[in-house]
Amino acid sequence: MKMTNATATTFGRVDESATISCSTVSYGVLAITALLLSALPAFSADQARVYVTFEGASSANVSAGKPAEVELNFRVKDGFHVNSNKPNSDLLIPTTIKLEPPSDLATAAITFPAGKDISFPFDPSEKLNVYSQAFKVKAKLIAAHTASAGDFTVHGKLNYQACSDNACFPPKNVPFQFDVHVTSAPRRSHGTPQSPHIK
Repeated sequence: MKMTNATATTFGRVDESATISCSTVSYGVLAITALLLSALPAFSADQARVYVTFEGASSANVSAGKPAEVELNFRVKDGFHVNSNKPNSDLLIPTTIKLEPPSDLATAAITFPAGKDISFPFDPSEKLNVYSQAFKVKAKLIAAHTASAGDFTVHGKLNYQACSDNACFPPKNVPFQFDVHVTSAPRRSHGTPQSPHIK
């Protein structure tokens, strides 16, 4: 069932011509309600619960001046899911990542995997785009030409909102870190050396 020509308010933005799925609204209401209730003492116990864990990163070797890719591995606790980076509605809270590399490194790009379209008991006819179980995020890093060779630590934070089949919980984040090995840029040759046989 669809509601058409409804007035939809999304974080203060009003769209008079929006077409909103009833199930998406219900899911969005669950997410927003959880966000509002996160300030209540009754939800303090949830703050200690962990729904997503960082499972480590692939080895990262970056040559100064060139980009390199690293895979970040995460796992969602059994029985829960999180919205993908591109959920089906602006009402849903997407999963995002923020990296804080040291001064000689920079984040060139972050690529999230496609989520899975899954239906839930509150509306089996509507599918939501989510991550569950294990998922990988790819980060492309680049080192400055002047970067010193050595090992560097990159800090990051995964922001997400976990839900079960029947309820959503206050947004959380997962702090994580991984090491990057930087090698110096090869020295450029100044001109072509002359053969010793040429006089």
